[in-house]
Amino acid sequence: MKNNRPVNLSMGQVLAVNLKSPVAIASILHRLSGVVVFLLIPVLLWILDKSLSSPEGFTYVKEQIFGNFLVRFIVWVFAAGLIYHFIAGLKHLLADLGVAEELQSGRTAATVSLILSAIGIIAAFIWIVL
Repeated sequence: MKNNRPVNLSMGQVLAVNLKSPVAIASILHRLSGVVVFLLIPVLLWILDKSLSSPEGFTYVKEQIFGNFLVRFIVWVFAAGLIYHFIAGLKHLLADLGVAEELQSGRTAATVSLILSAIGIIAAFIWIVL
């Protein structure tokens, strides 16, 4: 008789199983990118508010804030999260419409979304940080 009871896996076992699948990687990164974007929105809104407050505020943001490498890196992290979350969200919307619902086409769609995101994130790094 086959035992169908659930088995408790350690976190290492879960990651070992899940990190072999592009679908799992895409899903985990989609959730992580959503958290990153959510947490960095207040920082970017403060920078936007400061830059729009006055001509002096704009100059301050341009020279003092964006003159700092760490700030440009944080803005890139936000942009990277937004790029990935957007592309993965489009993949999910297409799946909701019935495109790439099967196992193999879902893996292909996840791989394509990871590749497109990587290209966009690298382009954003070159544009923002360098």
